[in-house]
Amino acid sequence: MKVRSDSFVAGQPLPDALAFARPDPTSRVTLSDNRNPHLAWEDVPEGTRSFAVLCIDHDAPSRPDDVNHPDREVPADLPRVAFMHWTLIDLPPELRSVGEGVYSSEVSPRGKPGPELPDGTRQGVNDYTAWFAADHDMNGDYYGYDGPCPPWNDALTHRYDFIVHALDVERLPIEGRFDGRQAMELIKRHSLGSASVGGTYTLNARLRATQAGR
Repeated sequence: MKVRSDSFVAGQPLPDALAFARPDPTSRVTLSDNRNPHLAWEDVPEGTRSFAVLCIDHDAPSRPDDVNHPDREVPADLPRVAFMHWTLIDLPPELRSVGEGVYSSEVSPRGKPGPELPDGTRQGVNDYTAWFAADHDMNGDYYGYDGPCPPWNDALTHRYDFIVHALDVERLPIEGRFDGRQAMELIKRHSLGSASVGGTYTLNARLRATQAGR
């Protein structure tokens, strides 16, 4: 399989429009457009009965101690963990692309509805569900796509992979509310093949200035 995107250049910084938050000169960050990217795939394995789409940040801090503190950065050498940004399943086998902004085009405080969608697909809750659990204004079930919002003081630029799996089942055997990790266990069992395309994102003003100067 091969996957590409018209929304960003593979291996390069993701546009702010795809992010949950973007830089702001007065408040450090502000909410962004939160648009899901365009993705297109080809060379699909024979026997494919559905597709699943995942987005994973591989570089979330493993500890929150230094996150978003103005007097220090999150160390680049801090151990990192995965943060699930998107789980979309039951895409029909004849489909070969998803359009930018089709599944998300803004930030929805307390999360978008789910898991069932009008087009017959389903989406899992992402890791903002846990991140905002103690936030009175933002807590809720965050279904579907919510884009990058790495700590604005993180010394490491985060890597984001968009992965498309071809599956041997028409409907992934999971019911009700589910998250990305639960879906991934089943996706691994039913995957006939996969491909990914990735980009990077940072809200750290120092790192963004360095990137702009390249």
